Amino acid sequence: MTVADDLVAALGAEKVRTDEAARAERRHDYWVRSWLRDHLGQPGALPACVVRPANVGDVQATLRLARAAGAPVIPFGLGSGVVGGVLASAEAVVLDMSAMAATRFIDETNLLAGFDAGVNGQAAEQAVAAQGLTIGHWPQSVAISTVGGWVATRASGQFSTLHGAIEDIVYAIEAVLPDGELVTLGRGPRAAAGPDLRHLMLGSEGTLGVITGVTFSLRRAAEARDVLVFSVSDMATGFAFQRDVIQTGWRPPVARQYDTREAGRLDARCEAPVVLMVHEGPAALVAVETAAVAAIAQRFGLTPAPADIAHHWLEHRNTVPNWNVFLERNVIVDTVEVSAAWDAIGKVYDDAVAALAAIPGCLNGSAHSSHAYRSGLNLYFSFAIRAEDPATLEASYSAAWRAIMEATDRHGGSLAHHHGIGRVRAPWLERELGPEGLALLRKIKAALDPTGMMNPGALFPDA
Repeated sequence: MTVADDLVAALGAEKVRTDEAARAERRHDYWVRSWLRDHLGQPGALPACVVRPANVGDVQATLRLARAAGAPVIPFGLGSGVVGGVLASAEAVVLDMSAMAATRFIDETNLLAGFDAGVNGQAAEQAVAAQGLTIGHWPQSVAISTVGGWVATRASGQFSTLHGAIEDIVYAIEAVLPDGELVTLGRGPRAAAGPDLRHLMLGSEGTLGVITGVTFSLRRAAEARDVLVFSVSDMATGFAFQRDVIQTGWRPPVARQYDTREAGRLDARCEAPVVLMVHEGPAALVAVETAAVAAIAQRFGLTPAPADIAHHWLEHRNTVPNWNVFLERNVIVDTVEVSAAWDAIGKVYDDAVAALAAIPGCLNGSAHSSHAYRSGLNLYFSFAIRAEDPATLEASYSAAWRAIMEATDRHGGSLAHHHGIGRVRAPWLERELGPEGLALLRKIKAALDPTGMMNPGALFPDA
């Protein structure tokens, strides 16, 4: 008897897929390195089976049977992750959560909504929008990701400068631990009841358990929206402007700054860096905030740019590239998001862009910021590298990632802003957490998952 046989016996054949098509579709996520290997005819292993649980009990049974069989378990949402958080082995059980897709409740009085972990992000937003509410979490992948995946990867959305990242929106998390025990973490608007255990699951990437349900703290839909777009002479001036806006106390939900290359891709009329802001809320507040921000922009010497640049971005912001379009041209592309304090962000930008430009075959090395904080800013780098020999693309890809990681680390920044660690960043985790922090994380892993069955290879550098 195989683990797949055991699972069929316990759950029924309709919930356990062993056909090649199902296993192939869920063997990896949207990490471009996995797509490159497929393109080169070097595909990875297919998992032993794919389980599609219908409820929490199915998840518990799967983990208990897999643990008894010594089989790895890989939680899978909709496969939109881009850092290699999902990469199957031949003995693995892939736990496809997409069949757990119920809206559990919407509470208009307390502004709460509960969902199964497999609910599509866009569907969750539409469910609350019908009640005049919003989750306020808008990752680019909103239509191709799950609410459980948002939590597992510690995601952040495009409107985070006001609404916060996923850890600021989550009210409670339901999860099944590796031994099959069900826990619910979080029960009030705030608690001082020891460490906040929700953070064990936030960013855990399937290595500490399986998220089965999420409750979000909602917002009422905004009464009004307005946009501001400015041209700025250089990136440093734009950074200083954004810092002044945020530290003064204004909170535009969207605050983005594009370097000259990315501004030109955003709109062909742009010949210099561009700052784009979206303002939302009560109409009176939006009017006051836009006037105040415009005054700050004038003080910093920014020039107003056409508002339709922002409207175009709002309409097209969730377009996700198809890697094969580039790979077929012997070009590999990717994005890398980091963050740093205000006094370091310009150095990170300058060093990383220069290092990318020095890589042979580099067609583009550019960046924009998309999440602003009182104490710093993120940068979202993009690179494109062409190779005459496609077999060298992976080495070029690694060089580009190394250039950005080293530039960020050199100036004391965080090496992962909102995509998570997966496999591509795992070798850098000790730089981020420090040796003692990584040792602490290993102790937590050992306590919850002593057999190491949960998503081996992800998050931990030597897993």
